[in-house]
Amino acid sequence: MVVGVLVELSSKNIDKVFDYKVPDDLVSSIKIGIRVIVPFGRMELEGFILEIKEDSELDNLKEIIDIKDREIILNDELLELGNYMRDVTLSTLISCFQTMLPKALKAKNGNVINKKFDTYYILVGDYSEIKLTEPQQEIINLLKNGEVLRKNLVDISLSSVNTLLKKGIIEEEKKEHYRLDYKDFKEDKHILTSEQQSVVDSVCDNSTYLLYGVTGSGKTEVYMELIEKCINDGKTSIVLVPEISLTPQMVNRFRARFGDRIAALHSALSDGEKYDEWRRIYRGEASIVIGARSAIFAPLNNIGIIIIDEEHSDSYKQSDPNPRYDAIDIAKWRSKYHNCPLILGSATPTLESFARANKGVYKLLTLPHRVNGKKLPEVIIVDMNKEIRKSKGHFSPILVESIEKRLSLSEQVILLLNRRGYASFVSCKNCGYTFKCPNCDITLTYHKSSNTLRCHYCGHGEKVFTKCPECGEESLNDLGVGTQRIEEELTNMFDCRVLRMDFDTTSGKGKHEEMINSFRNHEYDILLGTQIVAKGLDFDNVTLVGVINADTSLNIPDFRSSENTFSLLSQVAGRSGRSSREGQVIIQTYNPDHYAISYTKMHDYLGFYKQEMMIRRSLKYPPYYYLCNIKISGKNSDYIYGEALKIKRSMERNLHNTIILGPSANTIFKLNNVYRYNIILKYKDVNVIRNYLIKIVDHYKANSKIKIDIDFNPRGI
Repeated sequence: MVVGVLVELSSKNIDKVFDYKVPDDLVSSIKIGIRVIVPFGRMELEGFILEIKEDSELDNLKEIIDIKDREIILNDELLELGNYMRDVTLSTLISCFQTMLPKALKAKNGNVINKKFDTYYILVGDYSEIKLTEPQQEIINLLKNGEVLRKNLVDISLSSVNTLLKKGIIEEEKKEHYRLDYKDFKEDKHILTSEQQSVVDSVCDNSTYLLYGVTGSGKTEVYMELIEKCINDGKTSIVLVPEISLTPQMVNRFRARFGDRIAALHSALSDGEKYDEWRRIYRGEASIVIGARSAIFAPLNNIGIIIIDEEHSDSYKQSDPNPRYDAIDIAKWRSKYHNCPLILGSATPTLESFARANKGVYKLLTLPHRVNGKKLPEVIIVDMNKEIRKSKGHFSPILVESIEKRLSLSEQVILLLNRRGYASFVSCKNCGYTFKCPNCDITLTYHKSSNTLRCHYCGHGEKVFTKCPECGEESLNDLGVGTQRIEEELTNMFDCRVLRMDFDTTSGKGKHEEMINSFRNHEYDILLGTQIVAKGLDFDNVTLVGVINADTSLNIPDFRSSENTFSLLSQVAGRSGRSSREGQVIIQTYNPDHYAISYTKMHDYLGFYKQEMMIRRSLKYPPYYYLCNIKISGKNSDYIYGEALKIKRSMERNLHNTIILGPSANTIFKLNNVYRYNIILKYKDVNVIRNYLIKIVDHYKANSKIKIDIDFNPRGI
């Protein structure tokens, strides 16, 4: 027997299967989709069996060394999906398979994650003729009702346990213990509104549906009702959420309704927890999977529905490293494979999705009203050009007054600042010197609590000194504003309890859920955070949302900056007034007349959509054109730029009806001592572009001086 093995090395040069003989003693265990250990040159590598055949055209084949799995890791669906991903992302096949699996199951030499077991004791022997001590009798009385955890018996008497074991009266039994521990609580099933019920009834075939519902319209209840219908039909479900912080909240709501059927998959889990959850899903012990982007690869069978909440979120696109896949594209592929509906939900759908719904490519479902009948909150736009001199720190008079009012009523406040750290950068007032990362071409961010400057890309950190390293003057000044500084201003101005929620404060395991619960339990008055506080969180007592500086995302050099700003402001505004109390939103901005901000004031998604679509059409951006970013990188800037020019000239000769921009320096030109240039393509025929780019990648795959990365439909280039 001969097997074709795809080895663990992710290189275009070896992106193919290699033939190996199978020793006679392993033949009976060979299956497509399991991992094996094989000799590869002077190395021993892991790989996946993708082919089984009687013989090979090659002579002198080496033998596989051992088998890693008894059960199939890559089933037929995942094998097909891997090939699809390779074709649409131009990645290696092994990188696609590795992306689908938890660390413990990746083909990677040396990966070992032990299963966790609990020890139980059971009653097996006759004790009627034996004189028992009091502790022994107590142990036996417990075991009469069934198995008992070892710890509970040892607490009574270790020596008695050992004696009963020796006499054959009790026996040890080990059972696998899953690491992830869920909290159990029940929640009454809500009666759907007529609008919600209409949406549920409209999902009747395997189409892609866009559920456009205002914040607070009860999209989650619709999701749960649709999933219950799947469960009743004996089918499984996948629910994706954009942020890790939302996963515990969603899991808890679903678990309250569906119990042990729920499994979670997201990056906040330990490697062991991911391994356990993956196996629960694989074994059919869980039928509803909730998680972030990678949960789209959950090894479920018989999928009845796939739901992607907050479908507008950038986090569904894997931007780095390869494969640069879009979870929504993967969801479409799996929904077709399983002949099931795909639901894309959002209060602010991407322009591409809404345009598809208008054309009938997607089926449009709407929830235009909040479930409690409340109006959307009043939005006040504060022109900081006029208010800056009257402001206290970064707070306009009206925002200060509104915060004081809410605090006096024991109501809660959410404040959004889309930047973490104490200040954005530190510079010298005397000579203009700015502290930059030595590895990356970006300024360092000041963190007051540790008095350090840190790079938010490579992690480089250094202490802050009083003197400028360039001119020697004591004239350093921190500019911009971060969450730490706003927290400091809040505690100085108000008698309040502030909870700061950003990357720095939520990096510990379980921190997201812990902080959300503490705010929900009224342990804090003000929740201050970055984008993390804008999405999907539901707090009954929040009646005021303040945006410190709405212009941050407008100033990003990205054609989606207006869309991202409108979406962010609309989403965070939706956190206010979700219960019986009236809500208010105050947005501070230096661009009060910008349409992204004025349409937010009116809660007018359709108005924003129409205006932005006119701009997109005139500038030939999505959804009118597709985009592709070709990133050319290497350690020699001149050489890389020269090769980038060659690539552009070749494209100009060979790609017709295509707009070619660049090469230009990447937004972060130097990262980890690697220089990066971009070429942007605008096109309408993806097949022509893809076939040509395959040739480019193949041409450079053996050149160690240059790296070519292809990103179709990029986000934030």
